[in-house]
Amino acid sequence: MTVTVKVLIPAKIAESVQTTQYTATGVTTIIDKFTATNYSSTAATISVNLVTAADTAGNQNLITKTKTLQPAETYTFPEIVGQVLAASGFISTIAGTATSINIRASGREVT
Repeated sequence: MTVTVKVLIPAKIAESVQTTQYTATGVTTIIDKFTATNYSSTAATISVNLVTAADTAGNQNLITKTKTLQPAETYTFPEIVGQVLAASGFISTIAGTATSINIRASGREVT
C-alpha cells in the first residue's frame, strides 16, 4: 500500500454551476482539509457533494448545503475532513455566485 499526500483541488474560484472538482482516479482518497474563503464584499454560499462512482451530484450525496460565508470569512468544513472517497468517487461543488468563493482541498491518495 502506498500513501501519497496531495493537493486534491488547487486553489481556484468555485463555479456557480455544479462542477466536479476532484475525482479519485484509481485510488482511495482521504480528505484532510477543505477550505472555502469568501473574497467578495457580500455574503456568498457554497454547497459540497461527495459522490460515489455510480451516482451523480444531488441531494442524496449533499454534505454541506448552501453554507453562507460572510465577507472575508474562511470555513474549513469539519463535516468533510476525514471523509473517504472510493475509486472513481468525486468532490463536486456549486457556489451561489461565480465570483465570490475560493476553494482548496488536500488529502491522501491510497493505492
